[in-house]
This record gives sequence, structure tokens and C-alpha cells, in this order.
Amino acid sequence: MFKVLEKDLLAENIYKMVVEAPLVAAKAKAGNFVIVRVSEVGERIPLTIAGNDPEKGTLTLIIQAVGKSTRDLASIPVGGMVKDVLGPLGSATEIGDAKRIIAVMGGIGVAPTLPLLRAYRKKGAEIVSIYGARNKDLYILQDEVAALSDELILVTDDGSSGLKGLVTDPLRERLASGEHFDLAIAIGPARMMQAASNVTKEFNLPTVVSLNSIMIDGTGMCGGCRVSINGETKFACVDGPDFDGHAVNFDELIIRQGYYRDEEEHSHACQSLGGEQA
Repeated sequence: MFKVLEKDLLAENIYKMVVEAPLVAAKAKAGNFVIVRVSEVGERIPLTIAGNDPEKGTLTLIIQAVGKSTRDLASIPVGGMVKDVLGPLGSATEIGDAKRIIAVMGGIGVAPTLPLLRAYRKKGAEIVSIYGARNKDLYILQDEVAALSDELILVTDDGSSGLKGLVTDPLRERLASGEHFDLAIAIGPARMMQAASNVTKEFNLPTVVSLNSIMIDGTGMCGGCRVSINGETKFACVDGPDFDGHAVNFDELIIRQGYYRDEEEHSHACQSLGGEQA
């Protein structure tokens, strides 16, 4: 059992949870994730490690409570217990020698982006961050992103904060101006990562994305998280979750992400009615 030490509501249905997990915290690196299970009958939920403190033995997790299992997890109070926290899983991100980085993030994609920014910042990289949201109320961890960035560009769909438009607008503008970057990081909804990768490909800028494909066991045995990278089948849980954004078949990824949408909606309806839960 793993104790919940802190829990904060960051935006609508988005929570930051700090969990006591000393063995995982001691070994976690940028790019790693954990599999969390609320109870014996709970679903296995993959969550990026947004931060870890080896001295305190804690993990910071960001939870978007949209399905039954994530809502169950988000409902655990401070002092409550999580049944399982398995990890660190996945291949840690290889932190290269990039001197200038442009990072594009959207939604809760900020959670897996932060550890990468910390790692590159520690190596002295200069970072320009582009952070997008539908509106200003959906920004999370903005101060943390700003602290790790030499420049932070905010973009909202409705113009309520920063620029009005899409994250690809300032991305294209900066690259088209001839500004040099050694690496792009693009993490967020699949369509956003696809669009950002399409832009960076035009300018031959290496791009890292983090794929949120469906996972079950997190060890590569179930095959549920398979993705196509340059036409080859890879497993996000063991080969990733980070991949070359120019090599990912995003259209296939998006189709697979929707495989269990009907079951999720049924489970949500049962829970809302107080009936038998799937």
C-alpha cells in the first residue's frame, strides 16, 4: 500500500498527487512512468512520473479524472492508500547534448514534459517553451514550466491568455524565421503532437514525443500499447514512451486510443447511476 501525502486540484478534473513510494522514487528518471492500481479489482492505470524526490521517497503524479479508474484514484483523500504503484517502467529518456530546445506542450502533456526540461536544464540547455490550452483556466503547473524556461509562450484556443491560436503557430513562426534549435520536444494530445511533428519535419528539426497509447501490464506482454514507428511495431511501455515524432504513425495511434471508448462510457454511466460498476 502506498500513502497519499498531498493532493491538489490544479484545474477542472486535473489533480496533482504526491505519493509515498521510496523504492520507485530512488530509481525514477525522466521519461519513466508507473502503473497504479486503486484496489484489488481496479484497472491498471499508466501515469507519467512528473517528479520524484529520492530523499523524501515521493512521486508526483498528475491525474486527469475522466474515466472510472482515474476518478476512483482522484477520490482518494490525503492520508488514504493506493493499492499498487509499480515502477519505474519504460525506457528513460536519453538526455543528449542539445544546447537549444523548443518544447511544445498541451493539456496534461506538461506532466511528462517537466522531467525532460529539468534534465536538459541541468545540463545547461536554453529552453523556449510553448504551452497551449483551450482556455486560461486549464493551464496547470505554469510556474514550474516558467522556472525551467528562458522564454515561455502561452497559447489559448479562445485568446483568454497569451496568443490566440494553436501551438503550431508560434512554433512555425520561430522555425521559419531561421532561429536555430537542436531539438524539439512535443508532448500533449496525439493530434497536437502530430501537428507539431509535421512542422518540425519541414525544418529537419529532431523531435521527441511521448506516446499515451493504451497500456495494460506495462511490461510488453499484452501488446495493447503497440505503435508503428517507421513501419515497425514497437511497444510504448518498454520501447518508449518517448519516440522520434517524425517516425510515428499517429493516425493509427489515434484509432487505437478509441478502441474502448464505448466500454468507458458504459462504466461511467453505471457509476453515475450508482449501479453495478464494470
